[in-house]
Amino acid sequence: MTSFSTDAPVLVTGATGYVAGWLVKELLDAGITVHAAVRDPDRKDKVAHLQEIAAGSPGTLRFFRADLLEEGSYAEAMAGCAIVFHTASPFTTSVKDPQRELVEPAVKGTRSVLETATRTASVKRVVVTSSCAAIYTDAVDCLKAPGGKLTEEVWNTTASLEYQPYSFSKTLAEQEAWKIARAQDRFELVTVNPSLVIGPALNARPTSESFNIVRQMGDGTMKRGAPKLGLGVVDVRDLARAHMEAGFREEAEGRHIISGHDTNILELGKALIEKYGDRYPVPRQSLPKWIVWLVGPIVGGISRKFVTNNVDVKWRADNAKSKRALGVTYRPMKTSMEEMFQQMIDTGVFGK
Repeated sequence: MTSFSTDAPVLVTGATGYVAGWLVKELLDAGITVHAAVRDPDRKDKVAHLQEIAAGSPGTLRFFRADLLEEGSYAEAMAGCAIVFHTASPFTTSVKDPQRELVEPAVKGTRSVLETATRTASVKRVVVTSSCAAIYTDAVDCLKAPGGKLTEEVWNTTASLEYQPYSFSKTLAEQEAWKIARAQDRFELVTVNPSLVIGPALNARPTSESFNIVRQMGDGTMKRGAPKLGLGVVDVRDLARAHMEAGFREEAEGRHIISGHDTNILELGKALIEKYGDRYPVPRQSLPKWIVWLVGPIVGGISRKFVTNNVDVKWRADNAKSKRALGVTYRPMKTSMEEMFQQMIDTGVFGK
């Protein structure tokens, strides 16, 4: 177990986010002063869960107003901080203008935070929440990777503004981070590259895309079956722990794939059968690829290229570096899915 220094404050950007919430909790539980950068500190519905955590922990929480697209807006929040955790970035797949809604906030935000870090004497390390999306676009890319598995050496070369713009935005943002980091010697850069994040949220109204997927497993959308769409998943709490280790372990360096399980959408749904199958229409069987290919573009706005490259294609990634270099352990996928689903029931997502 790493011992975390509580001497200097740390900054968390996008502190109200799904992943950031658990990271803030870890930091506060360790007795650390957290500078939480948020768009609007006065929005009680956005910050109440963090205030509640702070009230019961030995750490101290301070809010700062900051915006990804406002240059220099993180300077005040960053002052005096030894570590910067940059988690803020849009995660959605339904956008009208990918350049404006995904690429610009991701790249400009990363540039703004890291350039501020180069001017802030106290900052020793920056941890950027990147994504496995910066490593691959489609599950079929795993087959082309060395040994058929994604590793930290692999970069996404197949996404574009027209195809999978979210993956494109994450790739450009991480590349921008490394470009800025290599041009200075004030701080070290470490990145964490999670797969699809699952597990309960600390905020009662999470906006992460993964909740949209799991909602469909309980509202009847997938009652006839779910596609074997290859992907990786990681519990949000394991990911928060990985951030802590990436920030405080002196020897941590480079990129880290943070993914607990190689799986697919159907297997995620089947993890819910034992506990919820008698009450909710959770998926039990595979939706044939040809059906997904046929109706995907009409019903779900999923392109046929995406179906071809991901459905019935196994996703594989090598998470050995995260275990070795950061000491990350991964909880069972079934546990993560059950606790996430139960929270959605408790908050009335399925109207029961």
